[in-house]
Amino acid sequence: MDMETKTQPRDVIVIGGSQGAFDVLRQMLVELPSDFPAAVLIVIHSVPSTPGHLASILDRYSVLPVGYGQDGEAVRPGRVYLAPPDRHLEIAPTGLIHLSDGPKVRYARPAADRLFETAAQVFGSRVISVILSGGDCDGTYGANVVSVAGGLSLVQEPRDALVPSMPLHAIQNDHPAAVVNSTAIAKVLMQAVAGLPV
Repeated sequence: MDMETKTQPRDVIVIGGSQGAFDVLRQMLVELPSDFPAAVLIVIHSVPSTPGHLASILDRYSVLPVGYGQDGEAVRPGRVYLAPPDRHLEIAPTGLIHLSDGPKVRYARPAADRLFETAAQVFGSRVISVILSGGDCDGTYGANVVSVAGGLSLVQEPRDALVPSMPLHAIQNDHPAAVVNSTAIAKVLMQAVAGLPV
């Protein structure tokens, strides 16, 4: 491809989802290669009593290391960080992971909006946000912040989502760069981190 058609490479991916997002994440992680040059940070809505097994389950499907984000941990390419149950996964101004017990955002803790917003504030145009299947409207505000900062906003195709509320709300209120079928999310992310149009 002609170099002039390339866009800015991006290396921080933030993902938000709820009911119906697990299978999409599993498929995406299966397809991402071991040399994937971006960090992936994920918020899946959970309740305080949720056992902390999601990271170990997703790790079985990924060649990239998957774990719960730790407070003060660096954000490194080629790693997948999940929000622990009942903690907001945020990016501190220093660029390190921050876990917060702050109030729920749109009835959720962890909330995609907090991850998206803080990532955009710190990493700006390097961020790609992805909103997956789920109920309510979490993620839309944060995706708008990502877009304003020059980042890229992607949304799962609502007809492809088990629960389409989160994707639909984002499409209606964020004007994402692309609406992507679940089977193509990994491919689109690989294009985006390489600086290719999506």
